[in-house]
Amino acid sequence: MSERLQPGDVAPDFTLPDADGNEVSLSAHKGRKVIVYFYPAALTPGCTKQACDFTDSLSLLADAGYDVLGISPDTPEKLGKFREKENLRVTLLADPDKKVLDAYGAFGEKMNYGKTYLGVIRSTIIVDEQGKVEKALYNVRATGHVAKIIKDLGI
Repeated sequence: MSERLQPGDVAPDFTLPDADGNEVSLSAHKGRKVIVYFYPAALTPGCTKQACDFTDSLSLLADAGYDVLGISPDTPEKLGKFREKENLRVTLLADPDKKVLDAYGAFGEKMNYGKTYLGVIRSTIIVDEQGKVEKALYNVRATGHVAKIIKDLGI
C-alpha cells in the first residue's frame, strides 16, 4: 500500500492501454491539466454513473483546458464493452497489475459491512500543466463528484 499523493508532488508518470489497446501516457498530456480518476470496476452502477457524468461534462472540462483519464483494474476488452454499452467518450485505461493505482495511493484497505479488504479507493487526482499534483481527492463518492470538481475548480 503506497502513500497518498499531496498537492505539489510530482504525479507519477504512467503508460497504460486504453479500451482499444493503444498505449496512453500521462507525459503525453504535458502542457494541459489532467483529471485522473480511479474507479473500482467497469459496468457497475457507481462507476457507470461517474463515467457518464465525466462524459457529459467532457466538453466543459476540455474547454477549460482539462483532459480526463479514467483508470481501473479492468482489462482493455472490458473497458471497450463499458465504453460501447454506455456511449462513453472519456479515455478509459486498464491497470490490471494495479501498479498505477498503487503509485497514486488509490489501492489499499477498505471496509465494507465491517470487513476489511484490499481494493480500489475511488480517487481523483488533478495534475497541472507541469505534471504536479494540484489536488488529491480520496474516498470520493461516485454520485455528484464531477459536479463538485467543476465547482471546486471554478469552471
